[in-house]
Amino acid sequence: MPYMVFHMKTTLQIDDGVMRRLKREAARQRRTMSELVEVALRRMLDAREPAARLPDLPSFHGGARIDVADREALYQAMEGR
Repeated sequence: MPYMVFHMKTTLQIDDGVMRRLKREAARQRRTMSELVEVALRRMLDAREPAARLPDLPSFHGGARIDVADREALYQAMEGR
């Protein structure tokens, strides 16, 4: 999905250790720190989106009703008695 191309400047407080790691990783990948932060935030936010609702299971009406805990009733139904 293409994203809108506009940028907003903001100030964030980031732990010194995290910032050092971010700088090293940005240099290693030859990307800006902003790019890495944006990618990380997108992944985190996308992962939190609710999963699509599963469709309801089909229901069937009619037919014999059998107590599945009653073995004899199951055998009779399977054998057509």
